[in-house]
Amino acid sequence: MCNQHYNQDIEQLFTNNLAWVDKINRKTPEFFSNLSNQQTPEYLWIGCSDSRVPANELVKMDPGTIFVHRNIANLVNSSDMNVLSVIQYAVEVLKVKHIIINGHYGCGGVQAAMNESNPDLIDHWIRPIRKYYQRSKNELNKLSMTDRIDQLCEINVIEQVRNICHIPAIRKAWKSGQALAIHGFIYDIKDGRLHNLNITVDNIDEADRIVSRNNDI
Repeated sequence: MCNQHYNQDIEQLFTNNLAWVDKINRKTPEFFSNLSNQQTPEYLWIGCSDSRVPANELVKMDPGTIFVHRNIANLVNSSDMNVLSVIQYAVEVLKVKHIIINGHYGCGGVQAAMNESNPDLIDHWIRPIRKYYQRSKNELNKLSMTDRIDQLCEINVIEQVRNICHIPAIRKAWKSGQALAIHGFIYDIKDGRLHNLNITVDNIDEADRIVSRNNDI
């Protein structure tokens, strides 16, 4: 039998769910019946798993408007079948118009990549970020620790925008003329504001240019 404390924790989730349903039904009675028919999101959001960075809430969007994938440090890894499947489904089936790579300042995964490596799963996952850090270490180490971490968080987002440009489903969409733009955003937990890193790619020529610039570094 479960501990009574665990039962209370779980029951609170169901209580909250009922309150949420009641609030929405009072505001928009047909909301759930419409939502159950289909989803037509215009956005794919690839963000961090951090519990403080919820996609829909921070951009004030309803369920059904954003297709969401989250992992530690918002990585797009070409060997990760999970993110590849999400991207393919979003682009080829849902026909999203925008893909947002969203990082956040103070990311624990990014910070961990600046420390000594350990032979564990998380360390293996964040290995790409460690490479970004080593590449920019001389410049980053001129900054305070907080600024260093935040700057690497921005670098990580930019690198993921570059990475996604390699994904076959993305390139196929652009070659076919499908409207699709990739954006890099970063969220500041300290004030709740979302920031545009002004890196947007919406065609294969621009994708090749930013990938080429990255290879020259």
